[in-house]
Amino acid sequence: MTRLPILLVPVLLMACSPEGEAPPVVDSGWDQSERPAMAPQPQSEDFGDRNTGFEPAFEGQTRAPLPGQTHDWRVETVGERLGEVWGFTFLPGGDILFTKKSGTLHVLSGGQASGPIEGLPAIDTDDQGGLLDIVLDQDFPDNRLIYFSFSEPRGEGENGTSVARARLSDDRSALEELEVIFRQQPAWDSSMHFGSRLVWGEDGTLFVTLGERFHPAPRQLAQDPTNHIGTIVRIEPDGSIPQDNPFTTTSAGADAVYAYGIRNSQAAALGPDGRLWEIEHGPQGGDELNLIEPGGNYGWPVVGYGEQYDGTPQHERASLPGMIDPVYFWDPVIAPSGMIFYDGELFPQWRGDIFVGGLASRKLVRLTLEDERVTGEEWLEMDGRIREVEQGPDGAIYVSDESNATILRIVPAQD
Repeated sequence: MTRLPILLVPVLLMACSPEGEAPPVVDSGWDQSERPAMAPQPQSEDFGDRNTGFEPAFEGQTRAPLPGQTHDWRVETVGERLGEVWGFTFLPGGDILFTKKSGTLHVLSGGQASGPIEGLPAIDTDDQGGLLDIVLDQDFPDNRLIYFSFSEPRGEGENGTSVARARLSDDRSALEELEVIFRQQPAWDSSMHFGSRLVWGEDGTLFVTLGERFHPAPRQLAQDPTNHIGTIVRIEPDGSIPQDNPFTTTSAGADAVYAYGIRNSQAAALGPDGRLWEIEHGPQGGDELNLIEPGGNYGWPVVGYGEQYDGTPQHERASLPGMIDPVYFWDPVIAPSGMIFYDGELFPQWRGDIFVGGLASRKLVRLTLEDERVTGEEWLEMDGRIREVEQGPDGAIYVSDESNATILRIVPAQD
C-alpha cells in the first residue's frame, strides 16, 4: 500500500464538542498537493547499528519486519502553544484534561487551554520531575475524581513519585478534597527516572510505574522488591493494598509491589485480554516491551540489551534464569513514552496493535502482535518528541508533541 506523507495541518478550532465526541478540527484548506514526501518506513537495514553484541533470546525479539498492511493517515493539530504536555485524558464530551511538566493542570476546550486549575500539591519540577500522568476515576461522571502522578518534594533535597486523587470542581477551575494516596519509598536525592504511568486494571485497581531514580546507588534497589524503586505497584483507588498482590502474604516484597527489576517505564497499557504491558527506557540501547506477571523480576540492572551512556558495558549478560526476558527490545532506542493498544473503528487494520511514542526518535511506533510476540514494526515519522499517546472517543489516535507544544490527532488520510 502506498503511504501518504505526514501533514501537520494548520487548523481553526471550533467550540466544545458534543457528548461522546472528540474535539472538532476544521481543515484550513491548505493545498495538500504541496505536502513533502514522507520519510520511508523501516526495513531491517534501516534500524541502525546495535550498541551491544548480545544475541536476542529468541527469534523476532528485535528488529521485526514492516507489517504487511497499514493505513494511509494524516495529522491534525488539536491544540497548540500548550507547553510541555506530559499526560492527558478525555473528559465526558471530548474536552481534554492535560498536565504540564512545569507543574500545572489545564482543560483544552475548543482549541483553547484554560488557565491553571487551582489546588495542586507542591511539585518538584527539576529536570525530569514535574506534574506527570493523569487518569479519570472509572466513575468520574458520578464522583468527578481524578488521579495524577507527580514528583513530590520530601525535604532535604529528596523526592519521589507520588499519586494523588482529588475532585475536579464543577466549573473545572479547582481541585477539591485532594489527598495523596501513594508515595514511592524510599525518597531519593535525584531529579531523574520518576516513571509515572497510571493504568486502571479490569478489576478497578490502579497500576503505577515507578523509576529506579537513575543513579548507581538507588539503581541496585530495583532488584529488591521490599522497596518501591524500579517497580510497578498496584493499589486500590483509595491507596490501600489489594489482598491478592504477589507479596502480601510473604516478607519477600513490599505489599504494594506487583513487579520489579524495571528501569524507567513511561509507557504502559492493558492488552486486549486485560493483562498489563509496559515499555521502559533502556540506557544506551535496550528499550524493552514487557508483559507483566505478578511478582515478576524483569532484570534491571543485572541484565539487559543496552550499555552505559559512556559506551562502557552495563551488563555481563542479557538474560538469566529467574528473570523475565522482554517480549521485544530496541537497540538503538526509540526512547518510549506513552502507549495504547488500538481498538477503534477508524483504522480497522490497526486494531489490536500497540502504538508507543518516541521521544529522541520522534516517532509513533506501531507493533503488530501474534501469540504475545511482535511480528511487525512500523514507524509513523513525526515532527517532534512524542510524550503521550491516547485513543480518543472518536477512534482517532492522539499524541502530545512536547517539541512543538501541541496535542495532535492522527486520522485516516482524505482521498
